[in-house]
Amino acid sequence: MRAGSVTAGVLALAMMSCSTGPAVPPVPPVPPPPALDSVTSFAYQLQGYGSGWLEELERSGHQLAIIDLSRDGSTRGHFGADEVGRLRGSAKLVLAYFEIGSIEEFRHEWPGVRDSGLVLNRWQDWPDEHFVRYWENLWWESVVRPRVDQAIAAGFDGVYLDTPLAYEELDLKLVRGETRESLGRRMADLIIRISVYAKARRPGMLIVPQNSPELRHFSGYTEAIDGIGMEELFFQATDRRCVEDWCEENLAEALALRRRGKAVLATDYAVRPENVRSARALYRKYGFAGNVTVLALDRISEEHG
Repeated sequence: MRAGSVTAGVLALAMMSCSTGPAVPPVPPVPPPPALDSVTSFAYQLQGYGSGWLEELERSGHQLAIIDLSRDGSTRGHFGADEVGRLRGSAKLVLAYFEIGSIEEFRHEWPGVRDSGLVLNRWQDWPDEHFVRYWENLWWESVVRPRVDQAIAAGFDGVYLDTPLAYEELDLKLVRGETRESLGRRMADLIIRISVYAKARRPGMLIVPQNSPELRHFSGYTEAIDGIGMEELFFQATDRRCVEDWCEENLAEALALRRRGKAVLATDYAVRPENVRSARALYRKYGFAGNVTVLALDRISEEHG
């Protein structure tokens, strides 16, 4: 019970006993958010936060929402506890999205990171995004830990950690002495560190990295996470069936995590009705939570059961 709540309760009872008006009907309890592993449908939106968007998301039938920690990349644009609380009050889990292996130039931390020596190669797929020395304590202290702190302060149920794949994308010429194996170990260690830190400050805080399910082979990683987000398991952007070898490998690794009791939040990019139906059928088959949407991640997708 929060400090001061007993006093407030006594005062409220005293005021009610003095009242001569009609009794006030009790407020119906707010249904709690579901358990992560019981979620079947979720929304995943990182931009396009227009007027009335939050209310629309609240009214949606999704059981979970992934939204950016900041609506515009600035500290002033961080979602606040009141907004996150309203979303949670609509019986949704709410996860805060941020990146842990790279940084975009529009983020408020960018000027400091740019001049810190942390920046490595540019991500070719996203020209305004750069991979970083994610294992350095400076990255933890200046970017990752403050983001986790902000997510906790705003009342998010957990964090959704993007770009673990940085360990595969770094230019090895820029990190002499490192190998893909050692970089994978370093990424697993960062996620473990986030988990230990967040759960110590708020027990039950959910840790959900996105992609790179093969990190489960590093000791301590599987125990540190509560679920994993997977993109393009079945349909790549857009409406292209995922048939490459890595698609099959990702599915096998995701299923291995599911057997360990970890939730799988699958996002596929499709708009053709037959592909949307196919993806949803596969979610049901494998016991995954699902979200079929567009690559821009700028809208609330249609919910499904």
